Amino acid sequence: MLSKVCSFIIIAFILAISISDVSFAESASINSEKIGNIPQDERKSPDAWAKIFDSVHGFIETAYGPKFLGDKLTQKNDYNLLEQRLQLKVAYRPQKPAWLASWNPEFFYKGDLLSDEYKEILRYQTREGYGLVSPLSWMDAKLGRQILTWGTGDYLFINDVFPKDYESFFIGRDDEYLKAPSDAGKFSIYSQLVSVDVVVIPFFTPDVSIRGDRLSFYDNFLGRIAGKESSWIFTEPAVQFENTEIATRLYRNLGEYETAIYAFKGFFNQPVGIKNESAKEVFYPKLAVFGASIRGPAPSVGGIASGEIGYSDSLQDRSGENRLIENSGMKYLLGYERDFPKDWRIGMQYFVEQMLNFDEFKANSQPGDIPRDEFRQLLTFRITKLFWLQTLEASLFTFYSPTDSDAYIRPRLAWQANDRWKLTVGANIFFGKHDWTEFDQLEGNDNFYIRLRYSF
Repeated sequence: MLSKVCSFIIIAFILAISISDVSFAESASINSEKIGNIPQDERKSPDAWAKIFDSVHGFIETAYGPKFLGDKLTQKNDYNLLEQRLQLKVAYRPQKPAWLASWNPEFFYKGDLLSDEYKEILRYQTREGYGLVSPLSWMDAKLGRQILTWGTGDYLFINDVFPKDYESFFIGRDDEYLKAPSDAGKFSIYSQLVSVDVVVIPFFTPDVSIRGDRLSFYDNFLGRIAGKESSWIFTEPAVQFENTEIATRLYRNLGEYETAIYAFKGFFNQPVGIKNESAKEVFYPKLAVFGASIRGPAPSVGGIASGEIGYSDSLQDRSGENRLIENSGMKYLLGYERDFPKDWRIGMQYFVEQMLNFDEFKANSQPGDIPRDEFRQLLTFRITKLFWLQTLEASLFTFYSPTDSDAYIRPRLAWQANDRWKLTVGANIFFGKHDWTEFDQLEGNDNFYIRLRYSF
């Protein structure tokens, strides 16, 4: 207990000093000419302190997610979410020196202090911390820790190869936490013909995967649903120049339609390679992705339609003959969404994942391997309704796979009581036929969650 208190004090002190430095720098750049005329005893005015605190925003949130029944396999049997979170963010736009100000610079920081009662730890994470400059009218450069995203999918990702936190998604944290941060450089070039984004990621960041301590899952080494007894060894790519990941997007509008093509070279974000079966050691194989997307008005029927396609090239198993490494594949996505009168909104998606070299996969499979289909289909449906002058949002998002015979349902009710207070309640419900499929393996983790947030 004492160590937690000490950690909290130290982190709070560091945050206060860091934020104060940024705020004072901004204040000094504005008022430097006036300070010399102010008497010494009047220089620390209430207005200066108000400016400091006005530049800092964030929220305090408490969350609790009890399990419906649970499979008694994880560290805590009764719940999988119990935490308190403080988030602080600050932006600084220097006005001096003149050469820097001409680049329209912005320095942004966002950090979370989390008291995780489930894991019984207090930890601090920098969610974002970057500098953004525009050295030329047609160019931006963004360096540092940032959230990266692109593509057209709603909770479905084809060309968005950046890290995700599925543990947060499945236990009921805010959707913000589905996207994990990357330490990267993003360079954007704009033109009337085509605009380009290039992302350079020197340090590999995997998805936050399910490992059994908080959520039980199908352990293919044990051949059953497992929890805290699961003991995989995760081997990540070494920090080397040749392991730098690069993602590129070229995009432009064609009339009313947003179009893009994508390319990526790096690694799978999930450990879909087995390095040593007897030691239960898994790794992240090399990957290249090439794809395209389009999004715009749906002809005749109204609403917005979208389409996305991607080819995943498993660089360490292009033949598909190595059963220990994920095969190459194709992914296809069609989406449609539309607003209706009286604050209704409906969205639906059809997703297909095709395993290439499927005959080789079947020929090299061994007893005990997870069975796979050549084509996996997934349907999603989202319905949203606003009430009480748009302060209460009721939504239901459903995943259903007819090929896997499993489903995942996410009902949610969010009430924005005022500018400060927000109450969210929801649930995560999984079911299916086979323990090894994506959603049915999580059936023992069904939960109801409630989050209360105060923003400032």
